Amino acid sequence: MANQVTSHYEAEDIQVLEGLEAVRRRPGMYVGGTDIKALHHLIYEVVDNSIDEALAGACDYIQIVIHPDQSVTVVDNGRGIPVAPHPEKKISTLELVMTTLHAGGKFDGGGYKVSGGLHGVGVSAVNALSEWMEVEVKRDGKVYRQRYQRGKPSRSVEVVATLPKKRADERGTKTTFRFDPAIFKEVDGYRYETLVQRLREMAFVTKGVTIHFLDERQVPSREMTFYFEGGITSFVRYLNRNRGVLHPVVYVEKEINGVGVEVAVQYSDAYAESVYSFANTIHTIDGGTHLTGLRSALTRTINDYARKQSLLKENEQNFSGEDTREGLTAIVSIKHRDPQFESQTKVKLMNAEVKSQVEAVVGDSFGTFLEENPRQAKMVIQKCLTSSRARAAARQARDLVIRKSALESMTLPGKLADCAERDPNQAEIYIVEGDSAGGSAKQGRDRRFQAILPLRGKILNTERARLDKILNNNEVKALITALGTGIGDDFSLDGLRYGRIIVMCDADVDGAHIRTLLLTFFFRYMQPLIEAGHLYIAQPPLYRLQHKKQIHYAYTEEDKNALLKKLNGSSVGIQRYKGLGEMNPEQLWETTMDPENRTLLQVTIEDASAADRTFDMLMGSAVPPRKRFIQTHAKNVRNLDV
Repeated sequence: MANQVTSHYEAEDIQVLEGLEAVRRRPGMYVGGTDIKALHHLIYEVVDNSIDEALAGACDYIQIVIHPDQSVTVVDNGRGIPVAPHPEKKISTLELVMTTLHAGGKFDGGGYKVSGGLHGVGVSAVNALSEWMEVEVKRDGKVYRQRYQRGKPSRSVEVVATLPKKRADERGTKTTFRFDPAIFKEVDGYRYETLVQRLREMAFVTKGVTIHFLDERQVPSREMTFYFEGGITSFVRYLNRNRGVLHPVVYVEKEINGVGVEVAVQYSDAYAESVYSFANTIHTIDGGTHLTGLRSALTRTINDYARKQSLLKENEQNFSGEDTREGLTAIVSIKHRDPQFESQTKVKLMNAEVKSQVEAVVGDSFGTFLEENPRQAKMVIQKCLTSSRARAAARQARDLVIRKSALESMTLPGKLADCAERDPNQAEIYIVEGDSAGGSAKQGRDRRFQAILPLRGKILNTERARLDKILNNNEVKALITALGTGIGDDFSLDGLRYGRIIVMCDADVDGAHIRTLLLTFFFRYMQPLIEAGHLYIAQPPLYRLQHKKQIHYAYTEEDKNALLKKLNGSSVGIQRYKGLGEMNPEQLWETTMDPENRTLLQVTIEDASAADRTFDMLMGSAVPPRKRFIQTHAKNVRNLDV
């Protein structure tokens, strides 16, 4: 019997979205979504246009202001968007650029030699996703203005001022917009620290440009100014400021077939790799061909030098890529007339030819550095040798961990109480501090889908240890075995046994330290877990309040004070929980483990480079930066010994 077709599908059913309506209907296609990350992307798109003016040699000052009403102003002293009627569309070019996708001066190479905003949807997409936008342009001795409501012009472009003769040659663009709360519904505004980090990066990779950032949302206002004459060399020094370095920064800048390649490299005594890539000043978070070229060039060049100097014996294997990246801090920045990105949000560079171009530039310059600096070259090779031997030991330790089944892991110091559920999407594991809390959690849990892994004491600080030492730690071994993902080369989310990994620690200083140690481990060695949204932090209550026969829980001091006010403070019994072990199983379930009542904080990485530096500062070997941080942020710090 043929299927009965009941739906109507005719010519009139085909929708044509006019103007920028497509952007409003599908914001994820243009700015990556409607979350806090996409909200910041609005600012980046507008600032990128100003950076493009700087790349064209027409701008050396950019100002970004966040106003108290969450509107944002971006001002530059570039050439100013043209305002004359467009020869084809017969409307002001300013209006065309602001209201039409794929309209810009960056496609034929005439207006810009290189540019980050090559999709031509950036500023018009921001306009579409804004409640309102106003653009002022200084050109030809006049100030022009046009205002828009949700991407549509409120009026034609108008002249609002004539510049005095002595300022008649001033040019530039001022863009002010406020995001549309009807689209960005679940965001609470821009984050100052996130923007500071991104603007600092932009200043590093656009040397000679001053970027001034002012946040007026609080009193007194906060502001930062960035200017780096040294460019990415300054960037590498900044990244390594808390580390012991093995040699000066190796810097090279060269143009090959019209592609500008700029690289800065330095090895330190750290164990982690800190490498960041940029294409036309856009931070390509997922790397791409330029990053691949950098890594392969360093591996080949170091192996060639080690063989030539007999620092690698005939019977020894070449260094792997991981061996040559331990302790590496590097920036690779390319300028390309026609960069091909994986998506509109520009997270990965796809141009195939860039790999060989970067490889050639880095191989030549770093090879020369090694030849001309034998003492420092030997230190780099020794670092790779130590890394290689440690990695071999780690492989053996890792194989032992992987060969252990989840059942065998019961004999490890961290005693896993598994759940009955075998579907990872439905199962979750609580990583609990101590046997006392572990006992309460095991009794209070729902055995169908909740597993418990108690850890004894504080795990190893993985920021200060290589993988071989880490894998000899019993608590870490128990954790790896329980999760089922493997680690290092063998890490794979395919083996993950639990969809939610929940860190549950006491709400005190020791609990915070253990939580930080665990987060350090996950960030350094299981970062894909965080990126895929599997890691959470439990929020146990701080107080239990009893009023008559009613029990109330307070999760913060503010919660407690609000409850006391609500209960009039009379005859209220207050218990301050010093640790999870003080709760009986029923209380722990009701407050912290019951999916109906609990609060979980999902761990995310908004900016990998910022997270990298934070972990390095707080958990690394250098004491002064950590001491400064604590003295700056802690209250009543005395007799500090970090």
